[in-house]
Amino acid sequence: MNHHPITTCEAWLAARLELLAEEKALTRRSDELARRRRQLPWVRVDKAYRFDTDAGAATLEQLFQGRSQLLVYHFMFGPDYMAGCPSCSMIADGFNGFAVHLAHHDVMLTAVSRAPLAKLQAYKQRMGWTFPWASSSGSDFNADYGVGFTEQQQSEGYEYNFQQTPPISRSTTDAPDTFAAMCGVDGRTFLRELPGMSAFVLEDGVAYHTYSTYARGLDGLWGAYQWLDRAPLGRNEDDGIWWRRHDEYAAPAQGASESCCA
Repeated sequence: MNHHPITTCEAWLAARLELLAEEKALTRRSDELARRRRQLPWVRVDKAYRFDTDAGAATLEQLFQGRSQLLVYHFMFGPDYMAGCPSCSMIADGFNGFAVHLAHHDVMLTAVSRAPLAKLQAYKQRMGWTFPWASSSGSDFNADYGVGFTEQQQSEGYEYNFQQTPPISRSTTDAPDTFAAMCGVDGRTFLRELPGMSAFVLEDGVAYHTYSTYARGLDGLWGAYQWLDRAPLGRNEDDGIWWRRHDEYAAPAQGASESCCA
């Protein structure tokens, strides 16, 4: 039964115009925050990181592939994972479409994970992705940018999303355990990887770190979330974890579609 308020077109328009004013204010605020992101000071990257890529071994500077800006998505795919994190996979489903546009705007987009390159390549083929994906296996990159952790750090507590995280007990919550099972590992192993994104700039051959964000700071990268936030029922988060990798959904029910145009 539909318990949502029902109204007239006139009343709907009045409510919509009220919301529109708030949406415009939020847009202006978002523009201001984007400007302030660009004004953050830069930090020179002095450590020589090494990555494995489809083209062979690479430095951080080589990940730019001739562009002056680099956006790194810290994809949760640990060395022991059998498949990539479902949430990261849902985000990455949008990368193919806009990576080409970013590349033509002097911005390189790449994913980076700690799993060996062979695992990343196999999963990338399964998902049908073409964007660059580098392995940071054997380097400090994930640890230095706050997305890769050790068993000792889990037991003692560590910093994530610019704040201290308490130790992780042997019993984890249902959500990580569900995702862990989908990745073929236990909950603690799953949580040794966490999501994030980092931005870098290359100037006169020197790389600088300019920005990083984690957790809910990644919401804007979820293309599907932006659509769901405008759908009548939103993200349906009360229903728990509903999303899957795009090749794991059950086939939709068959039936004739009807036009909803008025």
